[in-house]
Amino acid sequence: MSVVDVAIIGAGPYGLSIAAHLSALGVDFRIFGTPMESWKTQMPPGMSLKSDGSSSDLSDPAGTLTLKTYCEQHGLEHHDTRKPVPLATFIGYGMAFQKQFVPQVEDKRVVAVEKSGRGYVLNLDTGERISARRVVVAAGIVKFAYVPSFLRHLPPEVFTHSGSHGPIDGFRGKQVAIIGAGASAIDLAALIHQQGGQVSVVARQAAIEFHAPPSHRPIWRRIRSPGSGIGAGWQLRIFAEMPQAFHALPESLRLHKVRTLLGPSTGWFMKDQIEGKVSLLTGRSPQLAEFKDGRVHLHNLTRDGRPEEIVVDRLVAATGYRVDLRRLPFLTAALLPEIRHLEHAPVLSANFETSAPGLYFVGPASMNSFGPVVRFVFGADFTAKRVSRHLASVLARRPLPAERPLADNLARQEPSHS
Repeated sequence: MSVVDVAIIGAGPYGLSIAAHLSALGVDFRIFGTPMESWKTQMPPGMSLKSDGSSSDLSDPAGTLTLKTYCEQHGLEHHDTRKPVPLATFIGYGMAFQKQFVPQVEDKRVVAVEKSGRGYVLNLDTGERISARRVVVAAGIVKFAYVPSFLRHLPPEVFTHSGSHGPIDGFRGKQVAIIGAGASAIDLAALIHQQGGQVSVVARQAAIEFHAPPSHRPIWRRIRSPGSGIGAGWQLRIFAEMPQAFHALPESLRLHKVRTLLGPSTGWFMKDQIEGKVSLLTGRSPQLAEFKDGRVHLHNLTRDGRPEEIVVDRLVAATGYRVDLRRLPFLTAALLPEIRHLEHAPVLSANFETSAPGLYFVGPASMNSFGPVVRFVFGADFTAKRVSRHLASVLARRPLPAERPLADNLARQEPSHS
């Protein structure tokens, strides 16, 4: 086996940002994954990011390649707040970042991570086995797509989750219902309408919440509700700029804040694409879905308790994501019990480390520990700096031990307990 100090699983904004910082610090690492894969394959062309242009930067050590710089270099329109960021622009930016700062990305998949002595063994889809002292999991959010139980029996030809869509096709002339009130639901509704589908958005909320359009705010309003990379208000400002303050909160309060701080909402620029074009069935609580005669019968309750049935050709669940370590296939059955979790999300130290020494989780998987900022690209800067400096420090203090045969390493493992 080859030996490496750090292995990074995932080559999206968080994995690439951490790799860029590790490279600058001279840390020995390898990074595995298809660069920007979920952005290229799981999101529909034509959509725009909900985040502002100024909040959509990957993190390099000197801060030289921002999204704004990339757009200037390629003659693309950009504004910090007043122009939405097209998905294609962000993907191009991410790929340019990777080529400049992390050219050594290996387009390989990690199929298993095993504990071995003081480190880990990674099995790749190529058959290669790698010994790593530290492993950083930057797996993104797609694998954590949440589907309510009453929808799981529907056949895939009529039902999808919003996180499984690349190109939008096959909707022309179809009646489509989308469950959800967030950006994914509204983006898909607009794109399907533009393709010629008849769309209804079914949401529990009393109304769809659109972000306020950018405008000059007087100083008193900025003091009362300061802006941040993830929204306006003092709580969001503090948690966006100082995620370690969120980490210091009691566990129960952190979980409450994660659930309630940022509800479903969508970009201000989507309002004109939706209103008067898509049926907004708000105040509905979906109860049951049946597949009969090739169509989906969705049964809802209105706010006043009246039953309602909608019959459509296709149903899309824009029902969000729930972090669940059991959904990551490369975490072996022997390793999972080593990771302390809460509601199946990892419990992390101030340096993103799990209870399994040397194993780290970043990005949305770290949300219960570091708050809403890590749901967004904006959180990559704090994460990359924190994790890379920590790894450089601990690896400098402890030299890499001599490699042992794999069989010897496995024999030294303590038995795991559920």
